[in-house]
Amino acid sequence: MPRNIWSGAISFGLVTVPISVASATEDHSIRFHQYHLEDMGRVRVRKYCEIEDREVDQGEIGKGYQLTKEQVIPISDEELRELPLPTAKAIEIVAFVPLDSVDPLKIGEGYYLAPSGQVAAKPYKLLREALKRSAKVAVAKYAWSGRERLGLLRVREEAIVLHAMRWPDEIRDPAELVPEPVDLSDDEIDGALELMDSMTREDLEGDEFQDAYTEALSQIIEAKRQHREPPRMEEPEEKPGKVVDLMAALQESVQKARASRGEDADVHEMPQKKAAKKQPAKKTAAKKTTKKAAAKKTSGRRPRSA
Repeated sequence: MPRNIWSGAISFGLVTVPISVASATEDHSIRFHQYHLEDMGRVRVRKYCEIEDREVDQGEIGKGYQLTKEQVIPISDEELRELPLPTAKAIEIVAFVPLDSVDPLKIGEGYYLAPSGQVAAKPYKLLREALKRSAKVAVAKYAWSGRERLGLLRVREEAIVLHAMRWPDEIRDPAELVPEPVDLSDDEIDGALELMDSMTREDLEGDEFQDAYTEALSQIIEAKRQHREPPRMEEPEEKPGKVVDLMAALQESVQKARASRGEDADVHEMPQKKAAKKQPAKKTAAKKTTKKAAAKKTSGRRPRSA
């Protein structure tokens, strides 16, 4: 059972839904500590007061805002909890929008919202069913961890999920990262679409969607625990450097994608770029000069007679 990390309510117009919040995800990454290599003693970070030059415990530590080099404004946890904001106590829905209108770059961590007690069951279900039938998501504001945030509410199975969102001014402009304009042929775009089609899936189940890094790390730890040589990754076959033919690369990629899925790997020959027509060779300068001189002689005006 996930631990509750916040309790409050969803504010939906005049409807209030008491809820508790739990993380919707869990991290299975392998964590490391820092050790002194000479004797494998644990290396720890200790917190010191720079004025008294002594270590302080957690009970002596609080938050503060540095106004100037000499002046710090202390802010208590109670003051943060009692901020004069409606969103400090509730997740306040401010709008409903189509999901495809939200830039995925703005969407962050997910949290399950659970109704708090039987009194919240009916309004919780009301909001959930309204979101389902409208095919929309709710955009809300809430205040956690000392700051106000944007959030996105959607339905997952029978639960309402809250996703943290970034404010518009937190998204960087990608203009400076966009490459210089290049020319692409219709044949190359069609080749890319064929590759996408061969890689299209109905779900994200399968070995290719497993965490291979954590599995490999576990194998290394187990091998060293048993004093065995850790497994090593096979070195990829080095291919001589060459200029990549885009159409050939696309065609080979389609073959590999289909073969990996047990499909017929035969691919219709992708259309190749049409070669430019050869222009007839220009005549020699000597012939041009002779022709021009003859034309000039023929087209010259006769002198007027007196």
